[in-house]
Amino acid sequence: MSTSHSRMLLAAAALAGVLGLTACSTGPGSSPAPTSSASPSWDAADVTPPEGRVIGTGTVLDVSGETQLCLGAVAESYPPQCAGIPLEGWTWNGVEGSETSGETTWGAYAVYGTFDGERYTVTDPPIMLALYDPIRPEDPTGGVDGTSSEADLTRVQDEMSTSLGREALSLWTERGYVWVQVVWDDGSLQDAVDAEYGDGVVIVASALREID
Repeated sequence: MSTSHSRMLLAAAALAGVLGLTACSTGPGSSPAPTSSASPSWDAADVTPPEGRVIGTGTVLDVSGETQLCLGAVAESYPPQCAGIPLEGWTWNGVEGSETSGETTWGAYAVYGTFDGERYTVTDPPIMLALYDPIRPEDPTGGVDGTSSEADLTRVQDEMSTSLGREALSLWTERGYVWVQVVWDDGSLQDAVDAEYGDGVVIVASALREID
């Protein structure tokens, strides 16, 4: 996978919490066991960056002037640490809710900006996460539980954990699906995993949401 494509899926930061091929019986109402190659390739997912503004929520971490937006997990150290995406155009002037220790300043915010696949550029004043009232995202499953077995889900989750690595901000199983959150997906990664495992097995979610 190319470096830019890897970063595009990355930022492997943020919701919280996706699988394979054990032979299993297929009973009424269940779906066939997902199938895949031993080493799936995600190069087929040609992810295109969003054209307009997006919004991302997470920790802004500034270490000696190098600022990043942490969309995934943040280490509970003091000061905190994370592997985020580079943040351009950020200023702490007029921004409340931050904390500083030594050369590190951080805070939790909803950040408006543009994303080119590698870097996030701020376009509007941020909102403290404690004051941000997000719109509830639409359930991509339509409220219908998946039908894959636990054995299949576990196998697919393990396989995707290996293939995506830190590009997955979070990876978990819930309601009969494997869920994976990445920094951004234009639908290409979802199409790739559907082709690999079948429809209704893996749900891909973007940490960044389009607002324009």
